[in-house]
Amino acid sequence: MTAIPTPAPVVPGRLEQMSTRIAFFIAGFGIAAWAPLVPYAKARANLNEGTLGLLLLCLGVGSIIAMPVAGALASRYGCRRVLSAGTLLLCVALPMLATVSSIPLLMAGLFLFGAGLGTVDSTVNLQAVIVERASGKTMMSGFHGLFSLGGIVGAAGVSALLGLGLSPLSATLVVIVITLAALLKAAPHLLPYGSESSGPAFAIPHGVVLFIGCLCFIVFLAEGAVLDWSAVFLSDERGLDEAYAGLGYAAFALTMTIGRLTGDAIVRRLGAKRVIVIGGLLATAGMLLATLLPAWETALLGYALVGAGCSNIVPVLYTAVGKQTVMPEHIAVPAITTLGYAGILAGPALIGFIAHGSSLSVAFVLIAALLLGVAISGKILRV
Repeated sequence: MTAIPTPAPVVPGRLEQMSTRIAFFIAGFGIAAWAPLVPYAKARANLNEGTLGLLLLCLGVGSIIAMPVAGALASRYGCRRVLSAGTLLLCVALPMLATVSSIPLLMAGLFLFGAGLGTVDSTVNLQAVIVERASGKTMMSGFHGLFSLGGIVGAAGVSALLGLGLSPLSATLVVIVITLAALLKAAPHLLPYGSESSGPAFAIPHGVVLFIGCLCFIVFLAEGAVLDWSAVFLSDERGLDEAYAGLGYAAFALTMTIGRLTGDAIVRRLGAKRVIVIGGLLATAGMLLATLLPAWETALLGYALVGAGCSNIVPVLYTAVGKQTVMPEHIAVPAITTLGYAGILAGPALIGFIAHGSSLSVAFVLIAALLLGVAISGKILRV
């Protein structure tokens, strides 16, 4: 009796592209929903800034541990199952973060939330690499643009709900309903497999994968610098009222989102190498402009240039990972995602250490020098 051959994986098409965009939106929406809840958690648990900072490390640790595990699980069980599991982790953790007041429970909630974020972020980037390659078109910037859009909607939406008088728990329940609805829409067309290549479950990144990961680290380091230190810089160094100091990150986030949503056309027009070179130079110029000129208005312009310059570098680097053959993609994609997250997590602490020893301006100039290195790398990286 003739054995029936196992059918090959369905080649991703338009429906899989749509599900990838929704999954990126979920990732951005989920992480941003936590930001407006931080002051409530701080007050509820009676935390000082130092203790809160240590607690937030639990989120980072959960993410970094989950990312390589998610890559291995996606390779075995498929992106659909792993991404769905990560999204459900977010939905379980958010009510904890909105209600618990004891430090041990907050630590557990943040670790769980971080694990969910790391799982979703790692897996959706793996799916994006496979879907983009199957399409034969440039799509990665648009995918990441949905992450940025989700971040804006999540932060603004939860802030609006809290401003209308909803409790943190009620606001998170609204977030959960939206998140689950998005997951139900995306799930049927998330990939039932996780890699088109075989290999070990875990490996230390090396070769071009390590190089790309280091570039991601620098770009995410710059993003973390603007996120955590631009408001401090604008208020302390430029005399801007604290109520408006958040405009620095707002300018960065706006141009980052616009750059990514229009980025696929930009990459097709300029090419990947030029995007890295021009983007790196633009981000370098923006960081120097924000740091060295005395007016707060020029600082806002500088942060906007940093957002525009950085917007499409990381998507291009993810596309490059999908083309390399040094490591299987189900290992390579989580590896560079983990290195990127390490930049966001380690960046603020590193900047604080440098600022304590010299000044915040010196720290920002050093980041500008690193961004210049990213621009130079565009000349030698094969993308």
